Amino acid sequence: MIYASAQQWRDATQRRVVLFGMSGLGKTFLSTMLRDQGNWFHYSVDYRIGTRYMGEYISDNFKREAMKVPFLRELLLSDSVCISSNITFENLTPLSTYLGKPGSPSRGGLPFDEYCLRQNQHREAEIAALLDTPRFVRRAGQIYGIGDFVCDSGGSICEVVDPENPDDPVLSALERDLLLVWIKGSDAHTAELVRRFDRAPKPMYYQPEFLDRAWISYRAEKGLTEDEVNPNDFIRWTYARALAHRQPRYQAMARRGVTITAEEVALVRSPTDFTDLIATAIDRKAD
Repeated sequence: MIYASAQQWRDATQRRVVLFGMSGLGKTFLSTMLRDQGNWFHYSVDYRIGTRYMGEYISDNFKREAMKVPFLRELLLSDSVCISSNITFENLTPLSTYLGKPGSPSRGGLPFDEYCLRQNQHREAEIAALLDTPRFVRRAGQIYGIGDFVCDSGGSICEVVDPENPDDPVLSALERDLLLVWIKGSDAHTAELVRRFDRAPKPMYYQPEFLDRAWISYRAEKGLTEDEVNPNDFIRWTYARALAHRQPRYQAMARRGVTITAEEVALVRSPTDFTDLIATAIDRKAD
């Protein structure tokens, strides 16, 4: 770890962390608070994915849909309108919409091969965005004079790295410059995330091997062909299994850094609280 002790963390003139864990446990909450109250540089991996690496895919998808409408088709062909994504740190809907859901086209689903293609695009984009982190650490200091840096990673970071490999290129690049911080949820948090997802299912990224197994198992259990799959039902069925699949991967990543809990995050109100919490986590690791 780049901070050998809690005191070294407290005394650092440049505090740099990567927050990771399940979506919905406070990564963006903490990052936004540190940016707004503490002048930290907030690097959102998902935002970088949706703008730098997948922005063209997203806007082209919008245009394909618009071309199906005669009125918009005519305007697009004459360059009379411009269609682009308005993605923000807080609103990643354009990225989620592009990823889509596999299943029956009549229910808004994508053919499984197309879905897998978009999943692979996301994987490549996420790896690239994560590897950009050290460059943004330098940019934050050189351009804006900001030393404190928080990388707000996506929930799928554990799917694009090999947590058990000490030489994993992405994790190695990150831990050279930043402290890895796992926000760990409890069983109650997991149940609440599943409940929320069941109410409003949204697209997400899955590791290819996991996705293939889920797609085959779901259709075998339900007795459905690919064109008969209800996209929302499939991703509801898959979500809880995905959380269980990710938990040991997060835990393995955390061995390279420190762990804080979602309950502790809920009590953080200021950058000072965050500094104290990370110092406590470093002390816990040393015990």
